[in-house]
Amino acid sequence: RPRHGHSLGTNTVRLVRASSHGGQPWAGRWYVQPLTYRLQGQPEAEHLLRATVVYLPSPLLAHSRLLCALELAATSEAPGTLLSPAVRPRHGWAEVDITSYLVPGNSGTASLALRHVCVRAGRAERHDAPVTPSHPFLLLYLNDTRAGLAPPSAEPRRHRRDTGTLALDLPGYLREQGGEKSECSLHPFTVSFAQLGWDHWIIAPHRYNPRYCKGACPRLLRYDYHAPNHAVVQGFVHHLVDANVPRPSCVPYRYSPISVLMIERDGSILYKEYENMIAESCTCR
Repeated sequence: RPRHGHSLGTNTVRLVRASSHGGQPWAGRWYVQPLTYRLQGQPEAEHLLRATVVYLPSPLLAHSRLLCALELAATSEAPGTLLSPAVRPRHGWAEVDITSYLVPGNSGTASLALRHVCVRAGRAERHDAPVTPSHPFLLLYLNDTRAGLAPPSAEPRRHRRDTGTLALDLPGYLREQGGEKSECSLHPFTVSFAQLGWDHWIIAPHRYNPRYCKGACPRLLRYDYHAPNHAVVQGFVHHLVDANVPRPSCVPYRYSPISVLMIERDGSILYKEYENMIAESCTCR
């Protein structure tokens, strides 16, 4: 489930991997690797709220330790700038806020150039082979104004496998029930993304329980149904005036979101929160 209490109001997090270039990064005790993060091709509907680079400030080697830092690459317009993390942990990943270096909402920003600089601390052994530190990665915190869950447009759409499986998992859903129908209520219904043919781009979750509402709306709609006045009047008309007027329908009333971790065509990782994906209660309308 999505986390509560977001301070940024973001519903999308995009992970961008760096492409390295240049020759041999090791020179004695020093490691200097230029990195480029490609940013072109981001959808215009995704508005940038925050950007951070995550890296390991002190990765361990077999017989020593590396001390690493990030530097904004120098350009013709500005000199190189050493980037300092807001909080430097003793162990684990450090995060550097670089939002000010990217223009929010500007899809024309083609790339971000950094230098990953490390120095070997401690005594180096002769048999120590040069080790490539883990490349830092860029996290873009975005607000995606598009609605709906759909495969990436660049991905070929696949036909759903096991046609009919969804209906078979829902006993009696497509056929009329004999006798008196049960009252309008919420029912579970679990489906896997593999059944929809989406498992090649959705990493997690593997299964999803959207739930559904089913049953007859009672003649007198109780307060807990939260039914609109129109449904109350429609029910009276059906029972007292004209049976050809249909009863109010049993439909979802309140929804909750889900989180989805997916992989894009270029291999980048995307985290998204989709609203109105799980039915939480039912009403009659």
